[in-house]
This record gives sequence, C-alpha cells and structure tokens, in this order.
Amino acid sequence: MKKIGVLTSGGDSPGMNPAIRAVVRKAIFHNVDVYGIYGGYTGLISGNIKKLELGSVGDIIHRGGTMLHSARCPEFKTKEGQQKGIEQLRAHGIEGLVVIGGDGSYRGAKALTEQGFPCVGVPGTIDNDIPGTELTIGFDTALNTVIDAVDKIRDTATSHERTFVIEVMGRNAGDIALWAGLAGGAETILIPEENYDMNEVAERLRSGQERGKKHSIIIVAEGVCSGYEFAKQLQEATSFETRVSVLGHIQRGGSPTAADRVLASRLGARAVELLIEGKGGRAVGMEKNQLVDYDIIEALGKKHTLDFDLFKLSKELSI
Repeated sequence: MKKIGVLTSGGDSPGMNPAIRAVVRKAIFHNVDVYGIYGGYTGLISGNIKKLELGSVGDIIHRGGTMLHSARCPEFKTKEGQQKGIEQLRAHGIEGLVVIGGDGSYRGAKALTEQGFPCVGVPGTIDNDIPGTELTIGFDTALNTVIDAVDKIRDTATSHERTFVIEVMGRNAGDIALWAGLAGGAETILIPEENYDMNEVAERLRSGQERGKKHSIIIVAEGVCSGYEFAKQLQEATSFETRVSVLGHIQRGGSPTAADRVLASRLGARAVELLIEGKGGRAVGMEKNQLVDYDIIEALGKKHTLDFDLFKLSKELSI
C-alpha cells in the first residue's frame, strides 16, 4: 500500500490531532504517502483532499480539536454517498483509509469496508463508548476538565452550603459521570445504565445533613435527564436549596492530556501498520494497556459495557 487517507468525523475530541500526527509520520516513515480528508465524510464526498507532509502535522500534538475539521454527513449514510466517497478515494489513488471518530464514524468505515475498501477505525470520542477498547481518545482529557470544574464548584457549594447538580456529557454512556464522580468525591452519581431512586437520593442527602454535612455534589449524565430536570425533581422531594451547572462543550475542548497524547500516538501508528500489512476492516483499541485490533463489523454489533465495580465502589465511598 503506497497511499493512504485519514479523516476525522463526528464530534471532536482532544487527542485527535496527536492521532493524525501519528498516522502521517508513521506512514511517511514507511515511505507511504498520506492524504488528509478535510471535513469528515462531507469532505470525502466533495473531494476536499490534500497530500500531507511531515510539516503539515508539526506543532499540533498539544492542540485540542482536529486540524482536519469534522462534520456530520447524512448523505454518507446512503449507498450513493458512499459510492461518491469511494470514487474520490480512487481518483486520488488512495488505497486505504484511517477513520478517527466515534460510533457514527465507525459505521461509515464499516460501510466502506463492506464495499471492498479497506478501512481502520481509531476510537476518538470523549464518551468512552466504543466496544473493543477500554479507553477512547479524548476521554481522559474530558474527565480531567470535568474534575477541575467539580473541584471549583465544590468550593462554592461549601461556602454557600448548597447542593449542586452538575450535568456532564457522555450521550448514552455513563463513563464520564462515573469516573468524574468517583474522582471528584460526588455524593450521588446518576448514569443511564442504572435507574435511580429519588427516595434513595433524598435519604442520602438527609443522612449527610444529619451528620453535619452542609453541601453535596450530584453528577448527572446527560443520558439520564437534564440537570435542570433532575434539580426540579429533587427540590420537589426535599427542602434542599439546589443549583445547577451544565458543563456542556467545554468538555470537548482543551489541550489533550499526556495520557491521551500517548494513547492517540499508539493507536494512530497501529492503524497505519494494519493497512501496510494489508489488513482492512479493522478497529484498534487498548486492552490491559496492550494494543489490540478487531473486526470493525463485529465490534459495531456489540454494546459498550460500564464498569459496575466502579459504580458500586462510588456508592460505598460516598456514604
């Protein structure tokens, strides 16, 4: 394989730039030309494709977001859109494609694979919800952004003796809420994978108040409900004065942590190795700190599972 392409798709995540850098430099190290596809699958269909050199990815390893930009592309969900993309790849002589993104990006790579074009998926999403890998690029950075916010909000919660509800991202996965809640010492963590009992939440708050606790932090994953909706329910069930903070898109931005830069570099480089070895239709990931790769079609048939041991531990430590 002498020419490969790389694109980022879907929601951006910190660490996508280090992953792009790894793909480009690993390929060039092995005398393989690399073409950047700008604007995700939308850019692929329109032919927004440019050759990348070593200098093209200089000074990006510490930057959040993605230099290749990203976009949603409903047209690529159709056979006609996918065929347009393949025609563009062939017109540029590209023989394999690295796709960096989340679930929707993988589905695009799967569609290309099923039509005979070799793709390798690299998990880039803050949600940490891609099956087959314990960690996704961007999760650690987003997690640290949330923890920093929780620490600051706790100062205000303590000063004013209030209960704060903090809504975090994660779509239908509770990993950000769970890990941030455990690391930030939240009294209650609500995740979409587990139903909550408002009476239990209220009793936990009352129990803390009775032993002299004047403030509480409640982390709500967006897949459960909005922070404002939950705060309304809580105030109807208790007399606690409640404030809400919705962290929103700040969780996607910022300079990637060292952990995300290393993870992105390892996964991006491995994706190139697979294409050079002639192995398309794969996805890369980490299991027990070891690089793994697996069938991308099979992966999309599986469901991401939350670490319920961590969830149990969070309850035990927040008594």
